[in-house]
Amino acid sequence: MTRALFTLTFAVAAPFWALMLLLPHWSWTARIIRSPLIVLPVLVIYAMLVIPALGDVLPAVLSPTLGGVRDLLGTTDGAAAAWAHMIAFDLFVGRWAWLDSRERGVPALVMAPVLVLTILLGPLGLAAYLGVRTRWAPAAAIPAGEPQRLG
Repeated sequence: MTRALFTLTFAVAAPFWALMLLLPHWSWTARIIRSPLIVLPVLVIYAMLVIPALGDVLPAVLSPTLGGVRDLLGTTDGAAAAWAHMIAFDLFVGRWAWLDSRERGVPALVMAPVLVLTILLGPLGLAAYLGVRTRWAPAAAIPAGEPQRLG
């Protein structure tokens, strides 16, 4: 079952990445990606992998040592759980970056490589987006100009 869950982990996240990358201007993309629940399928997989192994996981995370974490991740169940953990957080970060980029007006062609980097190397994708977002102010921060008088 662990192998099936490992394979399923990215498969349930991939449609959301595809929407952000391939259909960034489609109205349904924004509606779907706006929900933080898009990570729920991956979180369920993570829970299915971690909860039965809490006896092994808790000692490794409550008092982490390099050897203890290595031993945990060196198992099939540990590697599959770590994969689900990474996919869930990468998707959540990618979702935030995509939504934030839409508010700031960052072009989709600028965001595409950032999102791919987030899929492949999550923290580096986040770092790239934090750099990119400094070039675009959020829409609310852009001065609207002089207010119009009525009458």
